[in-house]
Amino acid sequence: MHEMSLAEGVLQLIEDAARQQEFAKVTAVWLEIGALSGVEVEAMKFCFDAVMRDSIADGARLEILATPGTGWCMQCSMSVPMKEVFGECPQCGSYQMQVTGGTEMRVKELEVA
Repeated sequence: MHEMSLAEGVLQLIEDAARQQEFAKVTAVWLEIGALSGVEVEAMKFCFDAVMRDSIADGARLEILATPGTGWCMQCSMSVPMKEVFGECPQCGSYQMQVTGGTEMRVKELEVA
């Protein structure tokens, strides 16, 4: 379950931000997760709660902001939505696709006290 290591990375980012910006408590975290990132949202929620326990973000609310997958079709020269990394172009059916968005996971915002 790579979501556990991702949640640990989120905690590290939170702790670094707390040192730099001098806040003591995080009450909410907004994570932007791309549709093509390979992150299982329910597993991430579970791991987030487990990793944040006894930390500066213990009890913090996790908000998931889903971002769509997008790609560039080399056959029809169009930017199109993608549901899977190796999927076909919904316009022309070609598999000559280059993923252009939706693979990221990032901390979008923190609510602090």
